[in-house]
Amino acid sequence: MKHKPAWALALTWVALTGCTTAPPRDQGNLCNIYRQYPRWYEDSLSMQSQFGTPPQVAMAIMKQESSFVADALPPRAYLLWVIPWGRVSQSYGYAQAQPPAWSDFTKSTGKGGSRDNFADAIRFIGWYAAGTQQQLGISKWDAYNQYLAYHEGRGGYSRGTYRAKPWLVQVARKVEQQSKTYGAQLNQCRGELESNRRSFWFF
Repeated sequence: MKHKPAWALALTWVALTGCTTAPPRDQGNLCNIYRQYPRWYEDSLSMQSQFGTPPQVAMAIMKQESSFVADALPPRAYLLWVIPWGRVSQSYGYAQAQPPAWSDFTKSTGKGGSRDNFADAIRFIGWYAAGTQQQLGISKWDAYNQYLAYHEGRGGYSRGTYRAKPWLVQVARKVEQQSKTYGAQLNQCRGELESNRRSFWFF
């Protein structure tokens, strides 16, 4: 049997692994996330330009939903507490978007893309937050209420379903604090990130 040349093996490895980006090493620091993945900064700015959602809000929601795991899946459901029985929902990817919401996103924007693609996922979150502001009057800067509407759906938020879920309120406060932390960090390193952008495009 002939052995494949090294370059062919390398191409095969890239084909199998190149589409999956590892989660950021330092998820608590937005500056370090963008330093590790400069393209994510570009994608976040593009999302903000299109939908007006602050990067720190969208990134805090994404961190909570998937910990920046591209192919994240929801927890398994169990029958009689022991028998695996599918997943608790059809959520998937960076944004943990469900198929109906992703379909609405695709129809609304004319471009859906993939739920395990960061650029598409951050656009989805930005789009959803903009729609929540339009329909419910919740500021795109209000990470707490935006997250509740994101998790429960706008209809569920309007009905106040989160009030019966103290754990969810705690998670929303966590997202709110993460957004504030991310925002403060971004203010500290924005000049550096912008300088790196200019250097990148210059070359």
